[in-house]
Amino acid sequence: MSETPTPAQAMILWRLLGRQGTALNSEILPKKPERDALVRAGLITVEKEGRSSRLTVTDGGWRWAGEHLRDPLPPAMRVLQDWLTRLHHHLDATGAALADFVGPAPERVAPEPKAPKVRKKAAPKAKPAPKTETTANTIAAAPPEAHSAPNRLRARIEEAYLACTGGRKAAPVRLSALRAALADLDRAAVDAGLAAILAGDETIRLTRISDPKALDAAERAAAFAPAGEPFHEIWINA
Repeated sequence: MSETPTPAQAMILWRLLGRQGTALNSEILPKKPERDALVRAGLITVEKEGRSSRLTVTDGGWRWAGEHLRDPLPPAMRVLQDWLTRLHHHLDATGAALADFVGPAPERVAPEPKAPKVRKKAAPKAKPAPKTETTANTIAAAPPEAHSAPNRLRARIEEAYLACTGGRKAAPVRLSALRAALADLDRAAVDAGLAAILAGDETIRLTRISDPKALDAAERAAAFAPAGEPFHEIWINA
């Protein structure tokens, strides 16, 4: 061996030996000058592996480590030095080698080859539909469902109202009860139906309850307030 490791270089060796003699450079992150000095001294080898490099302790590195377990380390590494000294006494008492104590490194599994990238072909652009002039005929051809949706919503509201009153009209129904009877519709849909009623359905009225004590939290939450003033009840007169 042409060079004696410095304490910093020895720390790299101990880290590698703690990993059974081999590790990726990215796992222990040694400083390049110290790593290269260990390579020149014949204590470790460096070989390319994937995007990193693999560092492996040589036979000379193992031999040096076994003979220098009691070498001084930096003051910050006093705990490690105590353990290495204890290990030295154990090996000396048992006659075992350092390599026997550390054990062999696990077999390395070769990485699976990456599948070649396949470029996806761009989907052909769809041709724009031919433009058609908007005429009275095309407007008239609109599906009847588009015009009947508000009517269906109005009918649903009346069905729910009658379910709440037991079939009677001209009786007040709290909007909290109405919304519960229309639980399959979301709030926006029910609000749209109530807004259409306010816009011009003379057979239905929405009224307010001015006494706050007459309202609980559920009824306040169910109120319909298109302009900030809440409505709490619905009446169907005909």
